[in-house]
Amino acid sequence: MSLNRVTNKAMNISILVFGSDNFLAALPDQIRDATAFNVEVIANLNQAVSQIKITPPDVMLVQASCHGSMELCRWLIEQTKLSSIYCILLEDRPHLLADRIEYGWEWELEMTSSALQQGADAYIWQLTKVTDKYEVAAEFSASVDAKQLAGWHRLLLAQLTVGFRKAQKYRDLIRTNDLLSAIALADPLTELNNRRALEWDLPRQIQKARAKGNEMSLIILDVDFFKKVNDTHGHLVGDRLLQLLCNRIKHNLRFQDTPFRYGGEEFVIILGNTSSEEAIVVARRLNRIVCEQPFAINNNLTIDVTISLGTACLRADDDAQGTSLLHRADQFLLQAKASGRNRAIGCGEYLSQQPHLRVVSS
Repeated sequence: MSLNRVTNKAMNISILVFGSDNFLAALPDQIRDATAFNVEVIANLNQAVSQIKITPPDVMLVQASCHGSMELCRWLIEQTKLSSIYCILLEDRPHLLADRIEYGWEWELEMTSSALQQGADAYIWQLTKVTDKYEVAAEFSASVDAKQLAGWHRLLLAQLTVGFRKAQKYRDLIRTNDLLSAIALADPLTELNNRRALEWDLPRQIQKARAKGNEMSLIILDVDFFKKVNDTHGHLVGDRLLQLLCNRIKHNLRFQDTPFRYGGEEFVIILGNTSSEEAIVVARRLNRIVCEQPFAINNNLTIDVTISLGTACLRADDDAQGTSLLHRADQFLLQAKASGRNRAIGCGEYLSQQPHLRVVSS
């Protein structure tokens, strides 16, 4: 049985073999094809668990006689985040292989049911010839005829194909979820991150800054008299103006700055590793690059635009969600608008008077 059709669709398939080298050697040659799969063999339970946590495989082949095999299956079924792994348990325990012959198919069904309940997705009996009730030939491939061996290989490879299909569907689902998340967190008009993205990212940025002992600031900016643009030229022109404004701002930010559309014509920019003094410099530069050049809506219409900005830096007494930080920046924005618009006001003067209120590690 060829797996080319499956592996062509699902690249970089990884297989973890929990068992001995002899166990691996008895598996179909296709499984050991290094050009198709990444196969790793581990016979130690703790090492296997550590490896799975770091790099989860797509499929696991578990040798039942290997010490810790059932513990591994039971552990795996309890790991919700690892539910995509397809676990195939191969039964090679001599006494069970002997009992299978003695007790018949009803007993075999009970054993299969038990294995599936303990965490295996598939349970396959190792193909072997019983030489005594408690002794089974280890080299089973030499103990059976070619037709039996080919049939056993087909069964195992068919189960692998099921595992590969499951892995491919999981990868497709992850890609779809990533796409949907990107759509949910993006503003369709300006292509900036939206308010939901800010609410998700700001607490993480705060946690990161505090953990590393770095400073952090943010800017809230608002387009001055934007309602007048909509009332005079219509909402389509207003939308185009916001697009042009955002493009200009994005191209004048630093690599550590992250812009968000907060709502309407209001925007927030998180300034990573930035002090209050540096934040006001960034804000004034943005103010300047917006007001210095009109925005060309089309060949017949250009509009002069100004923005007002408020900046605030992270303080030790700010909450972890960033609510107080946003409120403080918004208060400075209101001051900028009340004092004439087209300007940036920040908290540098406040902090210069109270130098002990700096971000600290927590």
